[in-house]
Amino acid sequence: MIGLWDTTGNEVVKALAAERRSAGGVASGLALTLIAVVDEKRVREAEAAATIAAAAHPCRLLIVVRSDVESQRSRLDAEIVVGGRLGPAEAAVLRMYGRLALHAESVVMPLLAPDVPVVTWWHSEPPAQIANDFLGIVADRRITDSAQAPDPVAALRQRAEDYAPGDTDLTWTRITLWRTLVASAFDTTMEQVVGATIVAPEKDPTAALMGGWLGARLGITPVLEPTTEHPRMRSVELQCANGDCIKVTRDENTALFSRTGQADREMPLVRRPVGDELAEELRRLDPDQVYSSALGALAGTPHLENRPAQRVHVWKDPALARSAAS
Repeated sequence: MIGLWDTTGNEVVKALAAERRSAGGVASGLALTLIAVVDEKRVREAEAAATIAAAAHPCRLLIVVRSDVESQRSRLDAEIVVGGRLGPAEAAVLRMYGRLALHAESVVMPLLAPDVPVVTWWHSEPPAQIANDFLGIVADRRITDSAQAPDPVAALRQRAEDYAPGDTDLTWTRITLWRTLVASAFDTTMEQVVGATIVAPEKDPTAALMGGWLGARLGITPVLEPTTEHPRMRSVELQCANGDCIKVTRDENTALFSRTGQADREMPLVRRPVGDELAEELRRLDPDQVYSSALGALAGTPHLENRPAQRVHVWKDPALARSAAS
């Protein structure tokens, strides 16, 4: 590891190039550049998740930590790690202070790996408008996590309001196994589904997005049955036109799959670490139209996939916004 304190972007570029030469083959064959926007207290979490993701997708990891944006004194501290504790990844942890934090792209852009896609991941409360953050504008794929917002369901609706093709959310990734189990029920039946019931906490974003997915794919309006007994989505039940019932019920790390006229089956339904969720999203770099249709159905905003893929940067200065408010 190389530590650079009160440095410049040019020095960071030189240090990263020197470490790459020292690492040799470890640093070859990068699949993408992953920009992680995090708070200081969550840097280690982001590193741990990126290490898991990098095992499947060797990448250049740029962790951007922004602090004291209203301070008039700008400063850049950096840590450079190639291989080592982060596995097959080149990493730079960039701590930006003062007004420099509002222009993070001036440091990040020269560090992007050449000729590979760019993915920006917010490991924090998602921005209200991605266009306000230039690190989102330069990305081919943008990953948020609405579960980290104070009101996760409202945050998902905001994601629909702000959506552009290439956006995704880790809330969507967390219901991949749920969607797989529910979809598998139709491998052996052609019965029409006429209703659905989801048992989950009222503000569970995974339940809200599951409802959007079922609505978009089946043309129904799922019913949310609120529960306070379970911290996460508990069950999904589908009612068919012939009276059959299909139900998936979570119990710790397993799910009970039941269907009218058939024996119950236990299936795995584990809660994965963030790194596995991130790795799943990095497998595809094209727009996820199934996600956009589910998100649109949740928010009542159809045809999100028809929006322009490119955003125009909208400058926002938090210091000026607070001054105007006061």
